[in-house]
Amino acid sequence: MRCCDQHLRRTEPAPGSSCNEPVIPAPHSRRNGWSARPTTQQLVSYFTYIYLVVVGFGIYIPLLPSPWDSLAYGHLGFFFVLHLVTHIAAVLIDPAEPIVRARNYASTLPTFDKSQHAHVILDLHCKICDIDVGPRAKHCKACNKCVTDFDHHCKYMNNCVGRRNYWFFFVAVVTAAIGMFLLLLIVLFIIVEHSLNPAILRTAPQFQDYFHTCLSCGTVLSVQSVPVCPGLNNSTWLVFLPLAPVHTSSAGLLAVSCFTFLLTLVFLVVVIHLLGFHIFLLSKKLTTYEYIMKKRQEEKDRDLELGEKQSRPTSAESAKTQPSVDVSVDCESSLPSQASQSSMEYQDERRELALRISMAMCAENLILGEDFGESLSWTGLQQVVVDGEQSREKSAEAAPIIQHPLASSVLAFEQQLSMDTRSESALSQQ
Repeated sequence: MRCCDQHLRRTEPAPGSSCNEPVIPAPHSRRNGWSARPTTQQLVSYFTYIYLVVVGFGIYIPLLPSPWDSLAYGHLGFFFVLHLVTHIAAVLIDPAEPIVRARNYASTLPTFDKSQHAHVILDLHCKICDIDVGPRAKHCKACNKCVTDFDHHCKYMNNCVGRRNYWFFFVAVVTAAIGMFLLLLIVLFIIVEHSLNPAILRTAPQFQDYFHTCLSCGTVLSVQSVPVCPGLNNSTWLVFLPLAPVHTSSAGLLAVSCFTFLLTLVFLVVVIHLLGFHIFLLSKKLTTYEYIMKKRQEEKDRDLELGEKQSRPTSAESAKTQPSVDVSVDCESSLPSQASQSSMEYQDERRELALRISMAMCAENLILGEDFGESLSWTGLQQVVVDGEQSREKSAEAAPIIQHPLASSVLAFEQQLSMDTRSESALSQQ
């Protein structure tokens, strides 16, 4: 048993002993789009370009009648070659800052520490590259270098797009859009003429030489009778002319044509969208990175405005939530009428006196309301007096009730008024 050979006193796993431990490579800067492993988008773009070149120049253009085949070779070939040259130039050109390009890309760079710095570039100085950069420069995370006039990191080129290679990138997009549009028209013409007039697609000399003896029936044909042969009606076709003629069926030609048409249409829509977006950026004198940051800032401002509007209560909600404070004092309200009608004259004098006292109480109430932060209406003062009388009748030894300073004067006035009323009622009964 080899259990005794194990290091039992080890308290932490040894480095590299677990398969789950990520292996982080040393951060290096990439010189161009071919300095690192190609991305999936880059491989897709390469295979698509090769496929369109093979089927376009090997299948569809040789089927065109003269002189359209010569025009297609010239125009389509020009745009495809120009796209290839500009694409390679955009991939190979290093758009980094001049100081970064002068360095050795094999040397490692320090990693960015968020605990020490909030941003990679602060005050036009990059903390990782340790250089001063321009106002429109940005440190690309994928390439790990500062790019002059950074626009975006293109995954189809596996390289950053900056000042040095932006126009190569733009021309590559333009030529790709024009080339795929022309190829789309050619494929559409082949599909339509294959069903309407297939003889017009067999005007190439290779068809005449290859089908001098009919493969279907073995009949020896002359050059003029090739389209008339029943075996050559619409079932036999040649592709990859003129260098390597290959026999194929009509169904195979249509299947490849439909697939090429759909593939070209999808990529054409994507490229036209990209081209329109960059034309818009050029008209606004913005880069892709500046446009994205501007949109994010607008979204943040919009969210802040919505949050402020939602945090503010409406007038109806504020009226419901806030307690209503009765600050109105009816200074013109009169005292309740007396029970006895025989003492009307005496009550008029009492009413005048009560009106004067109530006016004085209104002024006092307003002053006390400002001092104590509250105000009492005449009905509230009456209720305080009635409650005080009931509490005194129930228990004489009860604890004194803390009242508003204005309640004492009202209580004395009510007691005097009630005593006068009782005496008047006793006299009237006698």
